[in-house]
Amino acid sequence: MPTAAAFGIRSHSGWATLVAATGSAAQGRVVERRRIALIEAGVPRQPYHAAEPLPFAKAEALLGRALASVTCTTGASLAAALADARDQGLEVRGVGLLTGSGRPLPSLDKILQSHALIHAAEGELYREAIRAACQAAKLRVVGIPEKQIRERGAAMLRGPEKLQARLLALGRELGPRWREDEKHAALAAWAALAAGVQGRSAEG
Repeated sequence: MPTAAAFGIRSHSGWATLVAATGSAAQGRVVERRRIALIEAGVPRQPYHAAEPLPFAKAEALLGRALASVTCTTGASLAAALADARDQGLEVRGVGLLTGSGRPLPSLDKILQSHALIHAAEGELYREAIRAACQAAKLRVVGIPEKQIRERGAAMLRGPEKLQARLLALGRELGPRWREDEKHAALAAWAALAAGVQGRSAEG
């Protein structure tokens, strides 16, 4: 019988850290760590930054091409990760996705006039693509604000000291390059498993 698992994902511009975990935050295992592509080579990884100096029509066209690339590449990367998980005897039941502030973004013309909004839009571009890929794969998504993941982890492990001890123990078990990205993605995966990853997609 397959082992229940969840993915935890922390996205960046053009790529993401994906961790597969089983069990609970206290006693579960990290069974996979990988970097996945979210956009094709040759397409700007920060398309809003690339669009900023362009005439509006050209900016729209560039962002349209970037969105198509992100949608296709993210879907393929998630499908490959799911196939590998199945080969390892895992049944991925959902995804814990680290999110931003959740504030709604204005229209494109206003985004391109604000450097802060450009950064926010870059992040949302990739997170929305991950959500869409998960929905296409019939995976439930538990969204967890990045700023709250340590607090969520401490709650799962009954205290910040136990969280720190658990993360240190995992680092010794897994070996080098146990980075912040992977720690947070693992906690997101366990948060998804703790939520049951059933019913509607959950945010926060």
